Amino acid sequence: MSTRSTVPPPTMSIAAVERDTGLGKDTLRVWERRYAFPAPLRHTSGERLYPADQVDKLRLIKRLMDQGHRPGKLLALSSDDLLALGSQVSTQSAQSGQPALAPSTPAAENRQVILSLLANSDSEGLRGALGQALMRQGLQRFVIDTLAPLNIEVGEAWMRGEIGVHQEHLYTEQVQNLLRGAINVLPRARALPRVLLATAPEEEHVLGLLMVEAMLASEGADCVSLGTQVPLHEIRDAVVAGHYDVVALSFSAAFATRHALTVLRELRALLPAKVDIWAGGRALQGKAKQLTEARLIGPIDEVLTVLQAWRDEQR
Repeated sequence: MSTRSTVPPPTMSIAAVERDTGLGKDTLRVWERRYAFPAPLRHTSGERLYPADQVDKLRLIKRLMDQGHRPGKLLALSSDDLLALGSQVSTQSAQSGQPALAPSTPAAENRQVILSLLANSDSEGLRGALGQALMRQGLQRFVIDTLAPLNIEVGEAWMRGEIGVHQEHLYTEQVQNLLRGAINVLPRARALPRVLLATAPEEEHVLGLLMVEAMLASEGADCVSLGTQVPLHEIRDAVVAGHYDVVALSFSAAFATRHALTVLRELRALLPAKVDIWAGGRALQGKAKQLTEARLIGPIDEVLTVLQAWRDEQR
């Protein structure tokens, strides 16, 4: 007489799945909420337990993500479809003689988690994920590797209808609070230059300015921000009264490029000749030849290049 086995199927904890697949715990939880996969069992203690077939599928998904596929599409496929897709990619790579796409970076994976949290309006999760990224990367790498591309990705997600305006505002507010806190705990600056940061009248976006301040303050520059929409004559008065060496301005994509160039010409005429103007933001992309009144900061990491050039000139 045969007896039916009562041995439960093998399962793995979320920590074990993270080690086995390379997918972070936050990623697994976000996928569970947003895509209903994975669908772990629950121990009586509440701990997630992942069946072996789900772990196998997660391995396939991670492998295809490393080859450049987006997780949202992969999670909708069956394991058989994922295997077929993986085989197709391998065949194409072999025929072309080209390697598969480079694996996704930890920063890229973390940005995907943040976008998923944002799409779910998970403010606590969003705050935690941003804070963890800052602690792991340090302030400068966080600005360069996470925030700079993430700002673009959030805008694109809004244009595709994946997030709403309120979620975009939630993201901006969380990032601004995080950056202000990180800047405030930096050691008191003692090195030159003295930098006055502001945005021009009609420019209400402050995130780009905070990113520049974070980069400069991390290098010991003495930074003071006047905030947004500052009249040009008030910038001039602040520069003269505070003996600043540099004025840094940020122009977002919402600011008209022609108007930004006009503002910079007018500000140059107001300031002492020895005071540098540094300007950046998406409104000025590709305008280096037209920008004779200021040093252009393109990608955010160019802040460090411009800073070093200024310091070299003072020697």
